[in-house]
Amino acid sequence: MASKPVVPQNDNVAHALAGAGGGILSMILTYPLITLSTRAQVESKRAETAFLAAVKRIIAREGVAGLYAGLDSAVFGISVTNFVYYYWYEWTRGSFEAAATRAGRASKKLTTVESMIAGALAGSATVILTNPIWVINTRMTTRRERLEESGELVEKPTTTSTSTSTGSSDGDNAPAVTKKQKAPTTISTLLALLREEGPQALFRGVIPALVLVINPILQYTLFEQMKNAVERRQRRSITPTVAFFLGALGKLFATSVTYPYITVKSQMHVAASGERKEGINQAIRRVIKEEGYAGLYKGIGPKVTQSVLTAAFLFAFKDVLYEQTIKLRGAAARKALKA
Repeated sequence: MASKPVVPQNDNVAHALAGAGGGILSMILTYPLITLSTRAQVESKRAETAFLAAVKRIIAREGVAGLYAGLDSAVFGISVTNFVYYYWYEWTRGSFEAAATRAGRASKKLTTVESMIAGALAGSATVILTNPIWVINTRMTTRRERLEESGELVEKPTTTSTSTSTGSSDGDNAPAVTKKQKAPTTISTLLALLREEGPQALFRGVIPALVLVINPILQYTLFEQMKNAVERRQRRSITPTVAFFLGALGKLFATSVTYPYITVKSQMHVAASGERKEGINQAIRRVIKEEGYAGLYKGIGPKVTQSVLTAAFLFAFKDVLYEQTIKLRGAAARKALKA
């Protein structure tokens, strides 16, 4: 009697799902730091405030919810970003490992160059597919504050009155009742962007974003090499705790090196259609001229903290979620074969 065929498990999809899940959890945990960093990157030097003062100002004006402005688009964005990134990264890594096996190489572990190539391919694909999501998220994160500073988002007075059957009003002197304009939603921000600036606005900042592919290249290359070194020494897979700290170190280095481009990308995301378009080098020179070299590092405190914590949580969650994904897929496959 022929045995039932084994249902193949697609590790690329499992890694992608685990990366998306880990990204969502880490994003939710660290999102207030993203809000603070993004606003610092796009505001003028005159408006800079200390970290705690910025937190208090946002809470006083918008409530705790103000720290989570744009969270829905960010969660969607990070899930898509991580799914695409990890799928292509694992696909590329699998190709390199297969090539190493065919060549008879002693170790199938990725070399430093192979890790960088895998990161570059995965990062480029991710940027092109997800840049519109992050444009919308950046607009949502900064839009309310920009409207308030310009005086467009204000409490609007309305007069309440009671009318008689003849149409006369006896409430002409009634006190004004104030109303606050609702915070923009993801859909309203998208529609406003398309209506006012056109579809091309969704790809604003894509060039510095492609340059920033070097960030995950540095991050994942450093992580992979440290992980390989630890596993060779311990002769077993790393634990989620070790992954947490290795991920933190990799992201700390990568973000510190690439932060000026992160600042420029955020400013391009919020640039209006009527403003003069700038290249990367032009934008960097403008920031240095207007605000000095320190202007390139606005918001770096909360950004580095957020990036390091997000990466650390991501790597810690990802391995656990990957194992659970494989178990669930295996259980589903066995159940399907028994049916």
